[in-house]
Amino acid sequence: MLERIARDAEDPAIRGRARRTLALTSAQFAERRTAVAGAPSPSEDFVPHRTINDAGHREDLPGRTVRAEGAPATGDPTADRAYDWLGATFDFFEAVYRRDSIDGAGLAMVSTVHYGDKYDNAFWNGEQMVYGDGDGVLFTDFTAPLDVTGHELVHGVTQYTANLEYYGQSGALNESVSDVFGSLVKQWHLGHSADRADWLIGQGLLAPGVSGVALRSMKAPGTAYDDPQLGKDPQPGHMDDYVETYRDNGGVHINSGIPNHAFYLAATAIGGNAWEKAGRVWYETLTGGSLATDVDFAGFAAATLRAATALYGAEAVETKAVNRAWTGVGVSLEANETQ
Repeated sequence: MLERIARDAEDPAIRGRARRTLALTSAQFAERRTAVAGAPSPSEDFVPHRTINDAGHREDLPGRTVRAEGAPATGDPTADRAYDWLGATFDFFEAVYRRDSIDGAGLAMVSTVHYGDKYDNAFWNGEQMVYGDGDGVLFTDFTAPLDVTGHELVHGVTQYTANLEYYGQSGALNESVSDVFGSLVKQWHLGHSADRADWLIGQGLLAPGVSGVALRSMKAPGTAYDDPQLGKDPQPGHMDDYVETYRDNGGVHINSGIPNHAFYLAATAIGGNAWEKAGRVWYETLTGGSLATDVDFAGFAAATLRAATALYGAEAVETKAVNRAWTGVGVSLEANETQ
């Protein structure tokens, strides 16, 4: 999306901000890739340790601390949302999967808000969360949607578990896993079952006047937005439409629509709360230690089927739903995995 804006937006100021955002994000991503992925010894207490910093619209991290764990609200809605959403994500992983913070061992959760000048992104840099305020023309405050925070923090979970390479299909899976659990954090927080969930990522992030509802749709990839400046949502939902590209690290944000839709199909077929069964299968797959860092869609699909079989049995409705979900998006499973 940002590449499209940087290349095609009519307003030169918007093009310039997009190019600056891409440059800064690429630099932070390089730092994320070199971050140590080993976890310290588990702690006994499952309590969050949050720190919120304010960059003051500069590009220096971490910025000035404005709220520590247990401190009262600052009165800055952006800083206080960042604090609350760290807590909501921490609570989700503790309550649902008994995971102690991002690394499973009580890692302190740090966020910096008001990063850069009208910065159009949010990211996990390998150590902390960073939020831009948005330009107000295309994007609003990046702390607003809970699933954006959940998405970015799950890049940290992936870093400490499967450590999926950020290119091609493994990179698309990295993005998809973040969308899956970002959506589940929101669903759990709202108490929405699979049939009530909106399955949108970043709803409310597009500024007024932009034609779209969110950044991505797991229910219907390719339908989240269609706007003169943003272009049309390019995500496919089936392997027939897989995008071969050198852009976007080999299409990591584009082709993630395929595994996203597979999860949606599995979760809605199983029914109930998506975090309980479908989410458990994906979590066990991510954290089970069996994934190659460069796993492709077929390998990940086979791993989810093994996880479902281990959890529920080979003939269980849950396992069959996972199988049908992957075949429904055109990802072929090995014959001995589907019997």
